[in-house]
Amino acid sequence: MNVVQEYRNPILIGVGGLVVAIILWLAWISPQSSHLSNLNNQQTQLQNQEQSLNSQLASLRTEKQQIPAKCAKLTKITTQIPSVLTPADLAAEQATFFNQLTNIGTSANVVIPTFSFSGASGASSSSSSSSSPGGVVPVPVSMTVTGNYSQMSNFVSQLDSFPRLFTIETFTLTVNPTNTGPAPSASSAKAPLWIGGTTTPGTYGPYTLTIAGSIYYTTTKNPLAACSSAEKLPLP
Repeated sequence: MNVVQEYRNPILIGVGGLVVAIILWLAWISPQSSHLSNLNNQQTQLQNQEQSLNSQLASLRTEKQQIPAKCAKLTKITTQIPSVLTPADLAAEQATFFNQLTNIGTSANVVIPTFSFSGASGASSSSSSSSSPGGVVPVPVSMTVTGNYSQMSNFVSQLDSFPRLFTIETFTLTVNPTNTGPAPSASSAKAPLWIGGTTTPGTYGPYTLTIAGSIYYTTTKNPLAACSSAEKLPLP
């Protein structure tokens, strides 16, 4: 009996200590361990988000660096196919085209005796004009141009580098009966431009060139304003 009494107290103390340890674990250590695990998971998620944001930011920086080049191309396109939203805009663009064409004619020393926007009244309304799905509307143009061989070659060359998009559907080139230079075929009023490898003299002519083509405009709003906004966009 004394032996049992002797070991009972240490056993009770040990059991009590174990119970206290379990209570402490359940009450404090285990929740803190779970909280620490959650914090570690959140840290991992935040690190992944940071990497994703850094990647997106790098992509945005690259795209911003490309904005000037893209806007330069867009400027060229909007010059070739300007935005027209009202009949007044259309009249202004047609006047600009005619002035540019007249400047080319003056530079090449040719004469433009006739010029017209065929069906221009219909082109002033997108509902009465044939329009592509992208909102591009053609405005038919017809003209006649006269000059000698050198002048006409110069005019056609400058017309090829015209700032506005101008497509030629048909053209007819004739030689007037009153030639001022040595003709490849003096007996023909419509002599060819050249025979074999013989180049036509620059003073030969005059020629008359009849052209039918189209300029174009778009009914969508000018997008260049977006370029200015994008270039001013701050990036860290």
